[in-house]
Amino acid sequence: MKLRTVKRHIIDSFKSLKRNGWMSIAAVSAVTVTLLLVGTFIAMLMNVNKLATDIENDVSVRVYIDLATNEEQQKELQSELESLDNVDSVEFSSREDELEQVVGSYGDEFNLFDGDDNPLYDVFIVNTDVPENTSLVAKQIEELEYVTQVNYGGATADNLFKTMNTVRNIGAVVIVALILTAVFLISNTIRITIFSRSTEIEIMKLVGATNWYIRWPFLIEGALIGLVGAIIPVAILSFAYVAAFDIGTDFLAGTYFGLLTPNPFLYQVGGLMLGIGIIIGAIGSFMSIRKFLKVY
Repeated sequence: MKLRTVKRHIIDSFKSLKRNGWMSIAAVSAVTVTLLLVGTFIAMLMNVNKLATDIENDVSVRVYIDLATNEEQQKELQSELESLDNVDSVEFSSREDELEQVVGSYGDEFNLFDGDDNPLYDVFIVNTDVPENTSLVAKQIEELEYVTQVNYGGATADNLFKTMNTVRNIGAVVIVALILTAVFLISNTIRITIFSRSTEIEIMKLVGATNWYIRWPFLIEGALIGLVGAIIPVAILSFAYVAAFDIGTDFLAGTYFGLLTPNPFLYQVGGLMLGIGIIIGAIGSFMSIRKFLKVY
């Protein structure tokens, strides 16, 4: 396509937007509302995924070592643990370390159990390559010698993994549904605009204009509507997310969990929303103009 033709199509698109001002505003509003919902769900889904990953990665297998086990036997057990399939790392936590954690969590009164009175076990903390293998590894460890107890959360951890996967799947379905809704709204809005120009399109066809020559101004018009409609929700979402991030950071302070930091998260989501706006605007226009290109 020649540069002069591209310039003409762009000019025609802006003229059409101006000539059909109210319909253009309606189309932009439809994109704005829909993409605001899409952006909100994307931000929520990505942060839920981040928190889910943090929680899943925090799930580990705690292997309680028999009190009668000597140092050599502990090393033997550690070697066996490290050799298991799907095991990523093995860390040792002594009885004294375990007691310090208990004191830090529940108070100084547990200092009474210091020394020989310490009832806690030495523990190996086993981390798997992926969280879903935690249950499998735990069952393998239960069969090993010198192991008194194995704890990884059991059914609670399994239910956690299933719940997180369900949340991710539902969020993805909602986002796709909203995008399809946006395409439908834009398509119908632009169809009304095109209908008012159906005679003009028919004349262009009769004098020999190709389908793509007629399509391009409408595709550019739809893309511009999608772009403008995306800029507004990007600005709203950026402001709201920064505020939500500050609140969430204070709420999660002192934990291993956290929200996605605004930079680069907002740039990524903003770019994605702008891209979605342009694409669904162009697709909506493409779908709307098809029937008007048929001249009998």
